[in-house]
Amino acid sequence: MKNDHITGVCVDLTSEGKGVIKLFNETIFVDALLLGEKAEVEIDYRSHGVAYAHIVNLLEKSPDRIEPRCPVSTSCGGCSFQNTTYEYELAFKKKKVIDALHRIGHIDHEVNDVIGMDNPYNYRNKIQVPFQRNGKDIIYGFYKAKTHKIIPIKECTIEDKRAASILSTIKDLMMSMHIEPYNEDNRSGVIRHVLVRTSYHYDEIMVVLVTNCDSFPSRNNFVKALTQAHSEITTVVQNINTRDTNVILGEKEKILYGKGYIRDSILGINFNISSKSFFQVNPVQVEKLYSKAFELAHLTKEDNLLDAYSGVGTIGMIASKQVKSVTCVELEKSAHWNAIKNAEENGIKNINLINADCTEYLINSDNKFDVVIMDAPRKGSTKEFLGALKENSPKSIIYISCNPATLARDLALLIDKYFIETIQPVDMFPKSFHIETIISLKKIN
Repeated sequence: MKNDHITGVCVDLTSEGKGVIKLFNETIFVDALLLGEKAEVEIDYRSHGVAYAHIVNLLEKSPDRIEPRCPVSTSCGGCSFQNTTYEYELAFKKKKVIDALHRIGHIDHEVNDVIGMDNPYNYRNKIQVPFQRNGKDIIYGFYKAKTHKIIPIKECTIEDKRAASILSTIKDLMMSMHIEPYNEDNRSGVIRHVLVRTSYHYDEIMVVLVTNCDSFPSRNNFVKALTQAHSEITTVVQNINTRDTNVILGEKEKILYGKGYIRDSILGINFNISSKSFFQVNPVQVEKLYSKAFELAHLTKEDNLLDAYSGVGTIGMIASKQVKSVTCVELEKSAHWNAIKNAEENGIKNINLINADCTEYLINSDNKFDVVIMDAPRKGSTKEFLGALKENSPKSIIYISCNPATLARDLALLIDKYFIETIQPVDMFPKSFHIETIISLKKIN
């Protein structure tokens, strides 16, 4: 029953980093419980034969347990490893990749140690938070896991430090100008979310106001006051989302201040980033990720390269100086237009930018590629794309994945024609349970 108290030892971890207790033929998932720790836990709820619980009393501590820097780490749900050493976290992530490949793809292959960060804090260049009325106050923060209850924050330890004061100012301006946050129950109010994107290499910051309406009173004064308080903000965009949905961004946008995008740089190539553009959130680790991917691809000046799921063209444009030609394929229109601007501004001539679905493009294309680098979405690729990829028969495939489960599933469909050369995890998301993995595949002769 709910509120039952049970004492047990953590014998395993879930793929999300929750501790696992097995007791009386029941499996119990416990937030923030580390391997080998003994604890008294309280059952929160049961679902599909599994109980979910939280720690009431920690009886035996792991030597890998540390004091979290974040005061709301156990209630927020955004981080899984605030209370562990970084070595423990990296070991978990390596095992997560190994387990997924073995269990789902039936693949047994050596996995390299995870490439980690020197400082695994304050790395995220993108923060998006909901706003909500709380009595006479307005709060913002992150939703508690599996709820729409906001856990208020003042500063997130994994976000760019510059975002905290901007969000605080936005709250103060909303209060003083009587701009209401969105109310999910009656679908009233103005501000639903605020998105802050920061540039690592340039002094540029974008603020996106996600609103429930086309316009709102005091909008011009609001933007003026915000940009005067924070001269580091170089553009403000209003994104309009009137739908009753959990999707954060709507389709319609208005530029309220500046150019409507910011610039950043990866390995010497500049990129324009709009509100909707996919851009890796960790500017330090992304350079390690792409450098390792290019190293494993063994690119030459004779190669025709396909950059699939290309976003704003990061991989293809960086690789362009190492190959004969690059084709970037991306479905999101705003990212595609950013890619066009990026290529022009960087003077890249040997590139072909395609606004299309990757699967449809490869099935219908007559182009042959020597190397394919695919940075697939979390849901992975499609059977049709992977089938067309094998028909295209590149000598080398570099698969970059943020989801070991879908990666394993997709690899199982490729290994009849390709052998795995290297499996290299890279920690792009410290303190979370997520892990990025690079797989180097070579064609079987």
